[in-house]
Amino acid sequence: MSSSDRMSADAMARLAGAICATAETLGHTISSRAAELMADDLADYPQEHIRAALQACRRELTGKLTLAAILQRVQAYDGRPEPNEAWALALAASDESDSVVLTEEIQLALGAARAVLDAGDKIGARMAFLSAYQRFVDAARRAAKPVAWELSMGHDPQRRIAAVEEAGRLGRLPAPKVAEYVAQLTHQPITQDGAAIAGLITGRAAQPGPAVRERLMFVRRQVEANMAREEKKRAEKAEKDRKDLEARRAEHLAAVEALKTKKESSNG
Repeated sequence: MSSSDRMSADAMARLAGAICATAETLGHTISSRAAELMADDLADYPQEHIRAALQACRRELTGKLTLAAILQRVQAYDGRPEPNEAWALALAASDESDSVVLTEEIQLALGAARAVLDAGDKIGARMAFLSAYQRFVDAARRAAKPVAWELSMGHDPQRRIAAVEEAGRLGRLPAPKVAEYVAQLTHQPITQDGAAIAGLITGRAAQPGPAVRERLMFVRRQVEANMAREEKKRAEKAEKDRKDLEARRAEHLAAVEALKTKKESSNG
């Protein structure tokens, strides 16, 4: 999420007040400074998700309000499927004839499990997929990255439009995007060579014409190299985000402890 999407200072102040009020409903108090720090950590997420998460905390928590409890609920509203549902969508996408609307994380995890799945080890492929999917989802959520659904097209033309319309009904694709896809699929059918090139990304087998077969081998190597570089960059960024988060938490805890010490000294 870009800095322009970050919550304004006024909105953060209101959020800090809502955090304090939520804590009071749970039977304890949070200092204004601690609430401000929690609001700063939440400022990259959509405000409607934060409001819903605080409401869920008031209804569900029996102990103290924590940043982790709020984040857990905020992230649950981002629209990303649970791992088992994601695996079911990935399996459907592995059918060459079917068309499925997938998230970026499902596509990346399917790519990581593709070799095992193609070897016929569905159990091993599921384990590889679930592990990779959780990593990609965790990284996206740490970065407050919104979910993005895209169409993975199969060979059956009828299933393409059906998949898009179903995604629209489920709220995974906005109405303008559904209309755009339907228009493209209705007036621009995919050729055999086009399906083969798309197969480089989706992992689906398709036989290209002789004019492009040699070129496809080169493109496949380029795509695999690019994916490897992207995976390395994601891993490095995830590690950096983890260290940054730990540093911020340590800074926050130190600030809270300093306030506590100052308060105790003034009371003494």
